[in-house]
Amino acid sequence: MPIEEIKHIVDYGIIGLLVFLSFITFAFAIERVLFFRSVNIKSYSNKIALELDLSKHLATIASIGSNAPYIGLLGTVLAIILTFYIIGEQQATINPGEIMKHLALALKATAAGLVVAIPATVIYNALLAKIDRILALWEIYQDQMGQSDR
Repeated sequence: MPIEEIKHIVDYGIIGLLVFLSFITFAFAIERVLFFRSVNIKSYSNKIALELDLSKHLATIASIGSNAPYIGLLGTVLAIILTFYIIGEQQATINPGEIMKHLALALKATAAGLVVAIPATVIYNALLAKIDRILALWEIYQDQMGQSDR
């Protein structure tokens, strides 16, 4: 595989995939927040049905949060392979500054992976906390309805 193709895979493929995953994370987070604002716990007589509706898309957000660093790491490994290939081609005229520049740029994929993973994980945990709160409110409502029937 030519050097430029590997560079484009890292620059456009890996970073592009991470940008796309970040977009998905924020789109699902916004959708969930809007759903949480509109959910009517009084319309649910079954807790499992409520949980299913509340937890929609959460597994996707969690998967993005846990896998984005690995995707970034893949990009870094590819870029380091590219750097070693360049070193191998330029054995007689190795410029240390150029090598350091390539290694520094190799780390951008890992950084991008972390930039995607950290907010995704925070969003996931915040949504889980909100789900727990809504479920607790549903249980309080159900207890009140049970007492008023007596």
